[in-house]
Amino acid sequence: MYKILLLLALFTTLSCQSKQEQKTTVNPEVSESNTTKKTNETPKPTDFKSYWYSGKAEISSYTLKQSKYGTIRDGEVVLIFVTEPFSLSKQVKLDRPQTAGADQVSVMKLNHVRKFTTGIYDYSILTSTFTPIDYKSHPFTLKSTTSIQEWCGQTFTQLNLDGEKYNFKQFSYFESEGDDTRELAVALLEEDLMTRIRIQNGQLEAGEIAIIPSTIYSRSSHKKMNASKATISKTETQELIKYTVTYLNLDRTLTFDVENQFPYKIMGWTEDNGDGLVTTATLKASLQEPYWKQKSIADEAKRDELKLKH
Repeated sequence: MYKILLLLALFTTLSCQSKQEQKTTVNPEVSESNTTKKTNETPKPTDFKSYWYSGKAEISSYTLKQSKYGTIRDGEVVLIFVTEPFSLSKQVKLDRPQTAGADQVSVMKLNHVRKFTTGIYDYSILTSTFTPIDYKSHPFTLKSTTSIQEWCGQTFTQLNLDGEKYNFKQFSYFESEGDDTRELAVALLEEDLMTRIRIQNGQLEAGEIAIIPSTIYSRSSHKKMNASKATISKTETQELIKYTVTYLNLDRTLTFDVENQFPYKIMGWTEDNGDGLVTTATLKASLQEPYWKQKSIADEAKRDELKLKH
């Protein structure tokens, strides 16, 4: 009888120890994956594909300090980067890319939404650019459109690539400008520089180059859009790449602060037109979301995550 009781006590002790070990054992693979961090790794082709062809857009919000009418105005910018199938001939997003054949090209679309208030009334500006991912085969942006609305009226500007030129169209509320149709010599667009940074893994070629200034600059300065010589320079730290774009024949300088690792997010930028007031945009928040599907009341919570005010 004594031996039986001893065996039962021993079995109970071993059973308790086994249960205690099960409670405290940590999966070493889970622990390692939670603590391992990647730092400034060279981006692999699969990084680009998995990020930009995930069925989601990258949406980033920025605090805007906009120079307008001799003072700095509070505002907000949202940048939406997303890849889309695009028609080379029609220069529109394809509804049925699977049947488009050689007419299809993959582009990165950037919707640049800018809003700010001047006194009692406000400005709302949207620029859309469509830049081919395969920039070696298609070195220039295929299409760019800008609409500007404010309480006095509105303007709409569109550039379509046509061989060695851009077909330019502008429609304005103001009599002195009216409707304008002409051709521009092909060049890089200021409005696609941020897209090129994203496509080219954070890189812009330094040196002297011809750039067509942005529609926003052209409209606010009342200057006709034409290519102008500019220089691009680069400085770099472990955290940031900074590009400076200086126009040689215009009083205009831009800077772009870029995350120095994949996916090379735009952390902020400045626009200096030589009047002593500098427009700045500083990153607030960034998400990857299929925003075109998020239309419910519940989806409005995403706006809070992006810290949107406008």
